[in-house]
Amino acid sequence: MIDSPSIPLLQTGIVRGACPHDCPDTCAMLVHVQDGRAVRVQGDPEHPVTQGFLCTKVNRYVERTYHADRLTVPLRRVGAKGEGRFEPATWDEALDDIARRLNAIREGGHGPQAILPYSYSGTLGQVQGGSMDRRFFHRIGASLLDRTICASAGSAGWAATYGDRMGPTPEEAEHARFILLWGTNTLTSNPHLWPALRRAREAGARLIAIDPIRTRTAAQCDEHLPIRPGTDAALALGMMHVIFRDGLQDDAYLRDHTVGADELRIRAAEWTPERAAETTGLSAERIERLAHEFATTRPAFIRLNYGLQRHRGGGTAVRTISLLPAVTGAWRDLGGGATLSTSGAFKLNSGALQRPDWIPAGTRTINMIRLGEALTRPDAGVGGPPVQAFIVYNSNPAAVAPDLGAVRAGLLRDDLFTVVMEHFVTDTSRYADWVLPATSQLEHWDIHTAYGHLYLTLNQPSIAPVGESLPNTEIFRRLAARMGLDDPEFGDTDVEMIRQALRSDHPWLAGITFERLVAEGWVRLNVPDDFRPYADPRPNTPTGKIQILAPELAAHGIDPLPTYVPPAESAEADPERARRFPLMLLSPPEHPFMNSTFVNVPNLARAAGEAKLLLHPNEAAERGVAGGDRVRCWNDRGHFFGRAVVTEDVRPGVAVSYGVRWAMHSDGGRTVNDTTSQAVTDLGGGAVFYDNAVEVEVAAGAA
Repeated sequence: MIDSPSIPLLQTGIVRGACPHDCPDTCAMLVHVQDGRAVRVQGDPEHPVTQGFLCTKVNRYVERTYHADRLTVPLRRVGAKGEGRFEPATWDEALDDIARRLNAIREGGHGPQAILPYSYSGTLGQVQGGSMDRRFFHRIGASLLDRTICASAGSAGWAATYGDRMGPTPEEAEHARFILLWGTNTLTSNPHLWPALRRAREAGARLIAIDPIRTRTAAQCDEHLPIRPGTDAALALGMMHVIFRDGLQDDAYLRDHTVGADELRIRAAEWTPERAAETTGLSAERIERLAHEFATTRPAFIRLNYGLQRHRGGGTAVRTISLLPAVTGAWRDLGGGATLSTSGAFKLNSGALQRPDWIPAGTRTINMIRLGEALTRPDAGVGGPPVQAFIVYNSNPAAVAPDLGAVRAGLLRDDLFTVVMEHFVTDTSRYADWVLPATSQLEHWDIHTAYGHLYLTLNQPSIAPVGESLPNTEIFRRLAARMGLDDPEFGDTDVEMIRQALRSDHPWLAGITFERLVAEGWVRLNVPDDFRPYADPRPNTPTGKIQILAPELAAHGIDPLPTYVPPAESAEADPERARRFPLMLLSPPEHPFMNSTFVNVPNLARAAGEAKLLLHPNEAAERGVAGGDRVRCWNDRGHFFGRAVVTEDVRPGVAVSYGVRWAMHSDGGRTVNDTTSQAVTDLGGGAVFYDNAVEVEVAAGAA
């Protein structure tokens, strides 16, 4: 039920695949196989974006696949929750017990909504990430999960403004001559954009990084603007003030393609460069110059990423920045505009994959950000029954979720039945009643869209499953059968589901078939070579135009115009909290890791070293912290330990600790996410990981 019988596994040769991880680049991979064993992965040199190289992390994919700790059989808990003590079991034992217990919950007094699935982007594959699993949970009537932990604030902000998320890809961006890397560490989180930016620079482009941290990307740019965390919208409004004041706007574009331009002009008039400077920590003169450079250089391109939306006003911040190209008409130019994501261009038939029509009326939704609340409150924090069963796959919530103290308290409940599908015994697996071995990307079929380019990519299995591991899809198929679910859709194979996803009537997918993907590996969507998505836009917004003014937001208590919303834990919004916890903690990705993935790969763990806490020299001196000290970073939610790095790469008032690490490998068994909040953003219900006020002190003793 997993494979296509007409395409047997290749014993020796090269198999086409796709990187499955949460990155805009969605690289086309070539897997080298010898005698049925993968020996090397490489980037496809013919792919226009991958261009023959993979990142530091994915280069180690074979090492991770054959890791000595890889799960190969189902495991049943024999110790206390959190101890990580298990015994091997058979698949029949595991599936029979899980089916029995889930059916008992479905038929019990609390009903099926007492079952909560939890998954995110352990794979971005359309099949292994969101097909048979959704069918299963929809059919049994489980609670719905709002998957908000990464991108939902910015996505909602973009949707309210432009509709579908689209923008220049690396192939267009190299034509830009002024480039703002705004809240993005491109070399770590979007590395295949960098060659295009390098070509743009060789042709005369200027690159400017806007980031509170002097990241490895900022260090490679022509200029770094160290903005205060969470004040990006204020900078964009200050730029708009200058653009309107000096007559640099594109009135024709605003008239023909937007609604709300006049109201925006009035709003921007309030944001003088001096006011923006006071808020952002940048000089008024530099804001003036930035506005002129952006408005007078063509093409001008902004690359946004999701880090800048991880505070209370994150959705509005993305919305505000995204409108700069509309004000100047930069969308007219090849390579001009802004990109948050290109995912809106992929019009696959997700309904056929996920069957949302099976969701029972009135089913509740639980925001994954508020997992600690969901697992510890008798109504899961949203009304209805307590969560009695917790099914985790493609995620590691005991590492990545905010407010981990609350999450652990929930996972320790004796009356919570927990099943985890995984490659390893992770932090989350240690709390599970059953841990089921899942296949890696080298062992199953999948199809991948992208959010950094416009190529659809097929992943073919290159090796047989390691041990007794099974694809997520097959686990849910077998579980459905054990639970008496007899819908024919539970018999669909992975290849059949790929075909279903491709059955779309959208012209951008015309002619892209499973057979063509098998033959070619990846195919560009049927968009023009000269792709300018908002040059003559007819976006799928309520007005059919770019919505500077979005009245539907007002119905939710949100300003319908671009504005600045200060971070909830900033001195501006909560001076008393900021007095107690005067540093804003940022926790961007560690370069060798992909969220909590790859943390246990020895070479990558050595490259990352122990957890660090970066402080500006002024902040370190005030606290008596010297480089190399073991420090404790804390607030009223929790604490973690790190090794101090005193550096001017972070601005005053900011602390930085790269994540995400596993608690079991961390000093004191605590990580950054012991300090983060379960609060949500203004739009999209997203995470506020970077809206996190803390204090730092020298820690007693040594790790």
